[in-house]
Amino acid sequence: MRSTLPTFNEVWQRQFRSGFLKQSKQFQNNTRFLIGCSGGMDSMLLLYLMAALCPQQVRAIYINHQLQTMSDDWGNFVAQQCQSLNIPSIIENVCVAKGNLENQAREARYQAYLKHLQANEILVLAHHQQDQAETLMLRLLSGAGVSGLAAMHPVDVREKMTIWRPLLEISREQICQWVEQTHIPYVNDPTNLDTHYDRAWCRHELWNILQSRYPKMQQALARTSVLMQDADEILNEVLKQDLAWCGDAEQLDLAKFVTLSPARQRQLLSVWMKGEGDYRPSFEMVQRLQHEVIASKNDAQAALHWNQFYYLRFQNVLYRLTAEVYLASKQVPEQNMTEVCYEMGQHLTVAAGHFQIQTEKMGLSARLLNTNLTLQYRVGGEKIHLYGRVGAWPLKKAIQNQQIFPWLRHTIQILSIDNVMLGVFTPKGFWLAQSDYVEVDGWQPNLMS
Repeated sequence: MRSTLPTFNEVWQRQFRSGFLKQSKQFQNNTRFLIGCSGGMDSMLLLYLMAALCPQQVRAIYINHQLQTMSDDWGNFVAQQCQSLNIPSIIENVCVAKGNLENQAREARYQAYLKHLQANEILVLAHHQQDQAETLMLRLLSGAGVSGLAAMHPVDVREKMTIWRPLLEISREQICQWVEQTHIPYVNDPTNLDTHYDRAWCRHELWNILQSRYPKMQQALARTSVLMQDADEILNEVLKQDLAWCGDAEQLDLAKFVTLSPARQRQLLSVWMKGEGDYRPSFEMVQRLQHEVIASKNDAQAALHWNQFYYLRFQNVLYRLTAEVYLASKQVPEQNMTEVCYEMGQHLTVAAGHFQIQTEKMGLSARLLNTNLTLQYRVGGEKIHLYGRVGAWPLKKAIQNQQIFPWLRHTIQILSIDNVMLGVFTPKGFWLAQSDYVEVDGWQPNLMS
């Protein structure tokens, strides 16, 4: 099989060089490239290719995970090779967190890339066709959907970086032959043979079995990833339409949401929960959101916690809250009652928001300015006689009537003097209470934000 592969010089002259340059034209003229180089065969070939094609626009980075005794030597090897090619290089030591070693090492590696990537730089990685096929296979075995089976994109534009994989359509057999023909030096990582790791097991155990039955399996899987990328692009277009119809990144209108088919509901929830994160929630987590929150009773106030956010329903709307906002509603204020003193034009910040003291047609008496007033959180059972209404009614009922979110009700504070209620600070503004202190052209705290 190896003898049928074209030589490096043949491909370089006829196909690869022109194709390589054509791909690079997707980027701006001043784009520079940061090559992730481990010292292995694939990344060393990529390093030599980039050095030959655009030597003035390239630098390399070696990530030392500090997991093996030879990792320092490999870093020195990469630095020496870069020096011989007149390419700047970086050696970055990282600490890998506990847990799934492959995932944690990958996370540490990408954080290091982000640390060193400059504004006009693109990260270039040496993933090849077998890497792509293995990625698809492993994701299939983990139960991934369309997005996961799309695997790696040749040009992957992310929020904080762009990744280019110019070798993605090249087979590993071809890479091995080219490295031999061009005598490019490289190092061997023994963990690539350790079947304790999923990717090594896939490559050395599963691959041989499948390929003996399906010789063109690798190319077929790579082709499937391309088809899944098309499907993922189409699905994302539909999801954007569904999200625009049902709400935004913070909330979903459930009356509109239920008009979608069950499949579109699941997909919308999945991408909505993902938000700006890197990963979608599991299928089970989406089901929990549907069953425990969306399908819960109106007064249940059920909440689901996932990936630093809380998901809950209120008035037939599904909300996505940060942990900070949600957990604040569960905390008891350190000080329930404080003395305050206001003056005209003053800006003030209270738990419910930012307010300014301004003149209104009806407001509080000027004699209350520059006077000690009492500000306290509600404790329950209070009644309020709102100005302009007949009779007093429970403050709790007024809050419900104004549809103030349950997770913001802890911010409500009552302003009073000598046990006479003057008004209430709420996230929807200041509610003026009927009292002997109300007068024409008085003052009120007006909500600014």
